[in-house]
Amino acid sequence: MQRIDNFKTIVDKYDIIFFDAFGVLKNYKGLVKGIERTFEYLAETSKEYYIVTNDASRSPEQLAASYHLLGLDVISADRIISSGMLTKEYLDLKVQDGIVAYLGTENSAHYIESSGLRVIPVSEINDDNFDEVTALIFLDDEGFDWRNDLNTAVNLLRRRPIPAIVANTDYAYPVSVQNVAVAVGGLAKMMEDIVGKAFIRFGKPDSQMFMFAYDLIRDYRPISKKDIVMVGDTLQTDILGGNKYGLDTVLVLSGNTRPQDAEVRINSTGIVPTYICQSAVIERDMF
Repeated sequence: MQRIDNFKTIVDKYDIIFFDAFGVLKNYKGLVKGIERTFEYLAETSKEYYIVTNDASRSPEQLAASYHLLGLDVISADRIISSGMLTKEYLDLKVQDGIVAYLGTENSAHYIESSGLRVIPVSEINDDNFDEVTALIFLDDEGFDWRNDLNTAVNLLRRRPIPAIVANTDYAYPVSVQNVAVAVGGLAKMMEDIVGKAFIRFGKPDSQMFMFAYDLIRDYRPISKKDIVMVGDTLQTDILGGNKYGLDTVLVLSGNTRPQDAEVRINSTGIVPTYICQSAVIERDMF
């Protein structure tokens, strides 16, 4: 593990950069200050990059548009790899008919729209369609009534032998410097314990997330894992996932891991990044 003051030093060693989104590129205030200069440097040096995110709340096009609204115009939909994309792939291969129910926003349902399947929010499950539900998907922590819809989902999983798929494995996300909010992955973990079933998970730290990204790139160019570095702010997802897949990793201290806690967390979890850096910002005077 190396402590690096200048993120440019890390970028210069690799051809492809995988960025986490929240805590690396943006936070509860908007864009991380100065992050646009990093993308200027990536363009000047012809570095390839992807945003590898557990955010399944919106489509890649909508996620790209959210960066544009913040002033980061260079990010296009084809640069965003979301865990929701793996969920859609699973449904296409494994669920052939029936109703797919979801917890999340209407925008998040984009990922589970699949030929031959009817997609409904959990709130629309009733006695008439209960037996037609063939899968339950956890997409986002917003867009539903926590009490009523979570209870409906629990009873659905207790009574129906169907797969439950977690498209966002994050347990929590920061909403201010001091506070976090429960994410849909945390809700899914609670419900998994209640119903006594093992859910299917897509997203970091699962290696399938990195394999999916790797295969997308390998389809059009030669690639080695040594060419890629994963940049994230959370040990248990970004860094653990990158390490498990055999990538070098960078823990940045601009998000979920605070500078004063980093060493303690690394020692207590045993999850060790290749590098630690204050942020993913490259100052203009560095290039």
